[in-house]
Amino acid sequence: MFRQIICACLLSAVCYAQQNVGAYTAAQAASGRAAYQANCSTCHGADLGGLNSASALAGGLFMSSWGDRTPSDLIAFLEGAMPPGNPGSLGEQAYVNVTAFILDFNGARAGSRPLTAASKVAIRSIATGQVKTAAPAAGEPLGGRAEAPVPPAPRGLVVDGEVKNYALVTDAMLRNPDPSDWLMIRHDYHANNYSPLNQITTQNVKDLQLQWVWAMNEGTNQPAPVVHDGILYINNPGNIVQALDARKGELIWENRIGATPTGSSQRGLAIYDDKVYVTTSDAHIYALDARTGKNVWDTVIGDRGKGNYSTSSGPIIIKGKVVQGLGGCAKYQDEKCFISAYDTQTGKLVWKFYTIAKEGELGGDTWGKLPNLFRAGGETWITGSYDPELNLTYWGVAQSKPWMRASRQSGNGATLFANSTVALNADTGKLAWYYSHAPGETFDLDEVFERVLVDTDDGQKLVFSAGKAGILWKNDRKTGKYLGHKELVFQNIYDSFDPQTGEPHYRNDIVENQIGQWVQSCPTSEGGHNWQAMSYHPGTNELIIPLAQSCQEMKAQKIDLTEGGGSAGGANRRFYESPGSNGNIGKLAAYDVKTLKEMWKIEQRSPFMTAVLSTAGGLAFVGDMDRNFRAIDVRTGKVVWQTRLGTSVQGFPVTFSIAGRQYIAVSSGLGGGSPRMVPTVLAPEVHYPSYGNALYVFALPEKK
Repeated sequence: MFRQIICACLLSAVCYAQQNVGAYTAAQAASGRAAYQANCSTCHGADLGGLNSASALAGGLFMSSWGDRTPSDLIAFLEGAMPPGNPGSLGEQAYVNVTAFILDFNGARAGSRPLTAASKVAIRSIATGQVKTAAPAAGEPLGGRAEAPVPPAPRGLVVDGEVKNYALVTDAMLRNPDPSDWLMIRHDYHANNYSPLNQITTQNVKDLQLQWVWAMNEGTNQPAPVVHDGILYINNPGNIVQALDARKGELIWENRIGATPTGSSQRGLAIYDDKVYVTTSDAHIYALDARTGKNVWDTVIGDRGKGNYSTSSGPIIIKGKVVQGLGGCAKYQDEKCFISAYDTQTGKLVWKFYTIAKEGELGGDTWGKLPNLFRAGGETWITGSYDPELNLTYWGVAQSKPWMRASRQSGNGATLFANSTVALNADTGKLAWYYSHAPGETFDLDEVFERVLVDTDDGQKLVFSAGKAGILWKNDRKTGKYLGHKELVFQNIYDSFDPQTGEPHYRNDIVENQIGQWVQSCPTSEGGHNWQAMSYHPGTNELIIPLAQSCQEMKAQKIDLTEGGGSAGGANRRFYESPGSNGNIGKLAAYDVKTLKEMWKIEQRSPFMTAVLSTAGGLAFVGDMDRNFRAIDVRTGKVVWQTRLGTSVQGFPVTFSIAGRQYIAVSSGLGGGSPRMVPTVLAPEVHYPSYGNALYVFALPEKK
């Protein structure tokens, strides 16, 4: 018990400070401040808030991107990517010192222990994200300014209102949603991101007009709202959940859930019966009354005795169960990552499926001789999909941790069920089948993203997925059998594929890579495809997919096999443009479901930062980092309408109808990981404000 108390204390930023064991020295932070002012402040600002579209290095945006990573990861990223055009030029100690300054500015505490490039403690455990009002002037002691106290923001139900005439959401409605509604992330159980609404067409979309704008809380913003009976429910950064009148943009109720105002906007929330289900970044599930926003129940995911978990995407509701993924599983501990289901009425656990195979279990031998304690990763940070006829729910599983084989010491095995599709019985959580897309993956190219379910005219039931390697996978969703694949962007990590099973074969130098050796890979951890979800358009029988084109070099770091250790990264990275891309990082392309042939493509300098929304009106809507929101003709790939928003367009566009009038809603947003960081390094001329989260709603002019 005493040992558990000590471990729990070390995981708390408060206890860490009380022990007076700083993560760095004051001298390091002072030296880092000077190096930052000389080399970084022009782009990132004196207040570390980000200028000229450079990433924020302080506050909520920084903590949501880096809080679960380690100082070692941050040092490695800075050394491999900064300053743009001449990475690594400052020398390793300068990058260590700059990191010490960043930690200090984010509320960490200096002490007698110097920071090193091997520091593996989570940044969130030593820094609060509560920033200083300005960087101290040269010669002024760190922490020497007296700052006015900031009163804590209120928590709980801060705006009290009621949704009138609320209609219960049933299982039948989830299986066959009303076209006027948008009841779950990616619209439906098949994750098609397609709406049968057709009022807005290729012919009249040019008349689309802004109807209203709703400002959102600052922080990492990638929301996927839901709409039911003219009410739009959305979660903001900072664990803020709101119900809005979707026609007028008026607030009905607001609940600031959880104990703290930290955390990204979760990708998605769910609605069922009389409740809205939302997650927080510290892996809680909240059930709120859909009418009033009042808390009904709160469930904590996982055993917190030896550390915390995280989430970044909301749940899916299946037959009275809240099915939820999990993140933050890089730590070496006994409990492994899992997918879990909870009763919608009570929040009680119904089942769990562990995504990391242990010795003696199915797939347990794919981790080589690595003991169970040191098998980590396998997060499920994107919401799954569901086939009601087969009663199977489909989830992508992220990479094993640390990223590189040499770092995790797992040999050349598949490290199941990492980088796999798992099909689970929705009633029991029992595994029906799995397919390993990237056995033994070693470049942070995880295959965790959306599983799109497609039924063909000849009776095939298919599941499609694409991961960071930029491969589109086509599998039978009854059995998992491999049916084909398509390389969507330039890749050089695989030199062949088994024609029968689809299993990819890595280049020999990748297999033989050792600690401290740089090795090249295309795409990067930005991902050939990332969380920005594809759409299936049944009218053209095409998958329309947002993609990215970039390359990297990675160098594996040594990660000690010690209980409580581990790493969410464990590698240095440096980035370069993808061959044949002409500097175009962003790509949007359509692929025929039957043949996998590329039908059309759009390439541009700026990456696409939203999911694709397609409609029966023959349109696909998508947004990018350069603030453009566009409508594209799904048959030709031609842009037929566009507008520019206040900052980067980021999140999941949705469409809905009220009183016969169709609306299109999309969010602007900031923050996030590699999908933003890599383009920021490669294309620093793409500028956008470092603030401006908002929801924009468009419609055609009303007929008079």
